[in-house]
Amino acid sequence: MPGQVYVGIAGWSYKDWEDVVYPATLKGAERLAYLSQFFDLVEINTSFYRPITPSMGQQWCRAVETVNPNFVFTAKLYRAFTHSPASEVEPTSAETIHATRADELHAKAGFDSIASRGRLGAVLAQFPISFKSTNENRKYVEKLVSHFSIYPLALEIRHASWNEPRILDWLVGLGVGLCNIDQPLLGRAIRPAAEATSSIGYIRLHGRNYRQWFAGTNVRDRYNYLYSERELEEWKSRTEEVAAKTKVTFVVANNHNLGKAAVNALELAHMLSGKKVGAPAPLVASYPRLQEITTIPRSHGHSG
Repeated sequence: MPGQVYVGIAGWSYKDWEDVVYPATLKGAERLAYLSQFFDLVEINTSFYRPITPSMGQQWCRAVETVNPNFVFTAKLYRAFTHSPASEVEPTSAETIHATRADELHAKAGFDSIASRGRLGAVLAQFPISFKSTNENRKYVEKLVSHFSIYPLALEIRHASWNEPRILDWLVGLGVGLCNIDQPLLGRAIRPAAEATSSIGYIRLHGRNYRQWFAGTNVRDRYNYLYSERELEEWKSRTEEVAAKTKVTFVVANNHNLGKAAVNALELAHMLSGKKVGAPAPLVASYPRLQEITTIPRSHGHSG
């Protein structure tokens, strides 16, 4: 039997989502509770910039528990473990990553606050495209896995040098999932795939905004991309392929500009289930293409 599939969004609190994805009157964890009516998965983005505090993790769990008992989080690993502190100007490698023991303890305390309530689906270690497959970097990944293997782990690596059968076998041996990504195919960017190297499948859709992917202006513009139905059909097939090889698969839309991630996540969930999906009223009003595949709950309270 194929494993369970969760389709969701990366992050939930964006200024440009107000009155587009959720009512602007909602603040903080209220937004998360509201969105958990419609999604079973949210990937925590803030944990990349700083470790989650245990009180914050517990607050987020409380926000979703009464609304959606099936809800899970995945969380990005703190960037001190995956990026050079000067990653904007120098390549990231085992030599330039400088995480401390304190970083590890803080990161684990945050993850534990969610895992203890049964809501941590996976931890995602996201490396930049400058992190290439070298002996030193693979040794670093092995060390990182040994420190965080108490959690279900997935690795997002963006450089094509990792896409070799022996590397995939190595990940299987480590018990780490490989994140399949959709991104602009510039330079040695890794290509879309449907790999599964552990019991966890992971897919991330970043959009295909070639023009602004490496633009140094507003980072939001990078993710300004709305997938077409035909493009999503490709990822429906890949999702089904990954799910056939895993116990659970997480599919995360990261093209968050003006709520486009929420649109595409709902469309993909509909494609996978063949059924209409619940949707936020502001989002359907903003994107009328959702009308045919969604239903809008009568109440927009937090009781799902």
